[in-house]
Amino acid sequence: MKRDISIAFKDLNLSDKDLNFLFSIFKEEVFEKGSYILNTNEQIKHQYYVLNGCLRTFFIDEAGKEHTIQFAVNDWWITDYISYFLEEESTLTIEAIEKSVLLRVEKKDFEEALARIPQIERFIRKKVERFLAKSQKRTLQALSQSAKQRYLNFSKTYPNIEQHVKNYHIASYLGIATQSLSRIRKKIAKKSDL
Repeated sequence: MKRDISIAFKDLNLSDKDLNFLFSIFKEEVFEKGSYILNTNEQIKHQYYVLNGCLRTFFIDEAGKEHTIQFAVNDWWITDYISYFLEEESTLTIEAIEKSVLLRVEKKDFEEALARIPQIERFIRKKVERFLAKSQKRTLQALSQSAKQRYLNFSKTYPNIEQHVKNYHIASYLGIATQSLSRIRKKIAKKSDL
């Protein structure tokens, strides 16, 4: 698992002492396809790094409709960040779309790692900055772009993910009906055939 820890922080030149500490706080977990990693109404005090697999984060509105918020594939971090940072009950569910191998770290342990290893603090800060920028960009796209353009952006953000997820998950992520997604794909396919 030490190799897996170094993969999670591959851009850093960490000492053996730092890697050993990280090894002591991260726990490897395997989730089968269809299992839930996090559920709503839980107090979330941990996050995950995806070594292998595909996950989706979603919430269910009052009418019972699912809304996919995020997909996480290899080399992504995932949790219910509202619950994690604000110490509220979770509103999101995280599901393994395929068998997934994750590294789990408790919040208190990770905060200790941030304090002990300044390289990790900078590394995570950069990841959080990119996450916030991408999140804001996605919000603006949802408000201003056509469904086709949102689908094209999704395809760039998650290349090759369509073979792992169901059409209704993608449609839910885009905020459109599954039939609309099918029409968009057909139009794109027709243009590429010309």
